[in-house]
Amino acid sequence: MSSKPQGISELRAMLDGKRASATELAQQALADARANIALNAFINLRDDLTLEQARAADARLAAGETGALLGIPTAHKDIFVTRGWPSTAGSNMLKGYVSPFDAEVVDRLNKAGAVNIGKLNCDEFAMGSSNEKSAFGPCLNPWDTSAVPGGSSGGSAVAVAAGTVPFATGTDTGGSIRQPASLCGITGIKPTYGSCSRYGMIAYASSLDQAGPMARNARDCALVLNAMVGFDAKDSTSVQRPAAANGPEDFTALFGKPLRDGNAVKPLAGVRVGLPAEFFGDGLAPDVRAPIDQALKQLEALGAQLVNISLPRTELSIPAYYVIAPAEASSNLSRFDGVRYGHRAAEYTDLKSMYENSRSEGFGLEVQRRIMVGAYVLSHGYYDAYYLQAQKVRRLIAQDFQAAFQQCDVIAGPVSPTVAWNIGELNADPVQMYLADIYTLSTSLAGLPGMSVPVGFGAKNRPVGLQLIGNYFKEGELLALADHYQQATDWHLRTPV
Repeated sequence: MSSKPQGISELRAMLDGKRASATELAQQALADARANIALNAFINLRDDLTLEQARAADARLAAGETGALLGIPTAHKDIFVTRGWPSTAGSNMLKGYVSPFDAEVVDRLNKAGAVNIGKLNCDEFAMGSSNEKSAFGPCLNPWDTSAVPGGSSGGSAVAVAAGTVPFATGTDTGGSIRQPASLCGITGIKPTYGSCSRYGMIAYASSLDQAGPMARNARDCALVLNAMVGFDAKDSTSVQRPAAANGPEDFTALFGKPLRDGNAVKPLAGVRVGLPAEFFGDGLAPDVRAPIDQALKQLEALGAQLVNISLPRTELSIPAYYVIAPAEASSNLSRFDGVRYGHRAAEYTDLKSMYENSRSEGFGLEVQRRIMVGAYVLSHGYYDAYYLQAQKVRRLIAQDFQAAFQQCDVIAGPVSPTVAWNIGELNADPVQMYLADIYTLSTSLAGLPGMSVPVGFGAKNRPVGLQLIGNYFKEGELLALADHYQQATDWHLRTPV
C-alpha cells in the first residue's frame, strides 16, 4: 500500500477491489500515527479497540455489505466521548476518564463502519485557536513544525494533513473546524447549528458548539456529513427537518452538476458570491489576500458573479462571542467540582479549599480565564449590561447575514487574517489570539454553515484557506461549489509529506 495520503474514494476502491482489507488499512494508519508521533496529533492509541473495529468491518465487507465509510480509518477529536477510550477534552480535569458510552456522532460513524484509529489532541475544552492550550502539549503544523496548526480542532487537522487518516471529526464553536483546516491546508465544514447531535460532545458553549468533518476535499466531507447529520432526540438543540421523499439528505447530490444557471463550461453561472467589505480591510495580511483573490478569480472563471456586500456588525462579533461563550462555559463547567465530576485535589482543608484546589489543578489558565469572565457577565448587576446585550448583538449579526443573502447565494472571504503563526508567538497576549477569529465568529453566532477550502500558500509556505458561508441548511450547495473549485485546481492535493 502507498504511504501517500489518500482520500475516502481511493481507500474505498482498494477495499472494494480487495487490494486491501480494513484491518490492513487500520494497521497502516496506526503505524503512520506512531511515525508522526512528534506532531502530537494523537493523544491516545488503542490498537486492540481499533483492530477489533477493523475486523468487524472486514466481516461486514465479506458478507457483501457496502457503504462509503465501511472500513475507512478515522479519528475523533477528544471532545467526543468514545466508549472504552479515555475522553478528556484535552484537560487534566478529566485525566483518566474512560467513557462508558459513545457520543452520537461517534455512534453514527461506527454504524457506518468507520474504524477509529485514536483520540486527537485539542485545545482544552475546545477553548483556543492554536491547540497550544492542551494539557497534552501543543500540536505541530505538519507544513512547518515551528507553526501552530490552529485550534481548537488542531489534532484533527494535523492527522488529516499528515495523511494518517482520510477524515477526522472536529467541533466548531467559533471557528474551530474552519481555522485549523485553513492553517493546515485541508477542507473542513461546520454545518448549520443543530444539524449534528451534541449528545456526548463535552460541552463548551451549548448554543454555539457544532460537530463537523475535516478531510482532504469537499467530496470526502460530504460523504462523512451524510453519516453525521440527523435528528437526535437525546439533544434538545437537534433540528428535526421535514422528511424528504427519498430519505435523508445526500450531501453529494449536487456534485458534478451545474449550479443555478450553470453549464458544463461554466458550472457556477448564475451563482452570486458575496464579498463582505469588512472581510477585506486593513486587518487582512497581504500574503493571505493574494491567494484569496486568485481563488475568487477562479470562481469567476467557472461562471460565478462576484457581488460586493456588507456585514456591518462583523467587528462586534468578537465582544459578543467572548461574552456569550464564556458565560455558557462557566455554567457548563461548573459540574467539574471534584465532587460530582472531574479531578479532586489530594490536599485540602475544607470544602471551599477542595473546590479551589481541584479546579485550579484541573483547569488550565485559558479555561480558568473564560470561566471567570463568564461568571462575571452572568453575575447580579452585570447580566443585563453584558450577557443580554451580547445576545441582542447576536440577533443583529444574524439579521445582517439574512440581508446579505438577499444579494448573494454564498459568501466568500478569508478564514484567518494571517497564515499560521509561530508556536508561542501569541501566548503572552490572549486578545491577539482572540482577534484571529474575526472572520469566523459571526458565522457561528448566526448558526450558519461555513467551510474552509485550501486555495494556496502565504508567507513561509504556510497554507491559506478560503471561507465559504451559506444560508441555513445549504451545506449541499456549499460543498458542491467547493467541489467545482477543487475540480479546477489542485491545492487540496498538495501535502506536506
